[in-house]
Amino acid sequence: MRLFPILVERELGPRSVTRDAVRGDPRVFPVTDDDKRAWRDRTRAARRGLDDGYRVDASEALSHAVGTLASRLRDCGDRALAAYVPIGREPGSTAMLDAAMRAGVTVLLPIAGDPGPMSWAHYTGPDSLVPARHGLLEPSGPVLPPDTIGDAAVILVPALAVDRRGGRLGRGAGFYDRTLHLAAPDAWLVGVVYDDLVDRLPTEGHDVRMTHVLTPGGGLRPLPLE
Repeated sequence: MRLFPILVERELGPRSVTRDAVRGDPRVFPVTDDDKRAWRDRTRAARRGLDDGYRVDASEALSHAVGTLASRLRDCGDRALAAYVPIGREPGSTAMLDAAMRAGVTVLLPIAGDPGPMSWAHYTGPDSLVPARHGLLEPSGPVLPPDTIGDAAVILVPALAVDRRGGRLGRGAGFYDRTLHLAAPDAWLVGVVYDDLVDRLPTEGHDVRMTHVLTPGGGLRPLPLE
């Protein structure tokens, strides 16, 4: 697998995304709290306060960024990108999956089953998604083994927050922490958030650090950040 060149700012961000209508900023948290549950509660509460107009603008910015990223993958000979189907108030929409597919790369989506690494399936369009366990939407096609994630040059990982060191706060189920060790050593692990980039999150030994963060307002940035 070949890593493609760092994407320049004019291609992947920052985009023009305004938070003027946001009733709460998920970036403003104490950084001394080591209680993951408290962080999750505060972040979810902040997301519930996000204005619908901002969320639409944010989804458009993320779709643009993912489409550009997928085009670079294709041009460099890397054919697979792993992503997720946003649920609830997670950042993004299926439009970012469509943008990646139109760019000509294989889009892998997770299949969350029993405890253990997640399986995968190909995304072929919104009509291929069906309701699944845990309130998720998953592809209806053939299920691929967990080590399929090793084919992905970039893995988009949903997060409640990401810190400047690469720490990620997930929803607490541990699916990604049990799966990302199967990724290729040089794969980009991209935490996708709104603008929930904080100084420091509580982390544990099993937590997998992100190599990049993608936000609507800041674009794609490598981690750690100074």
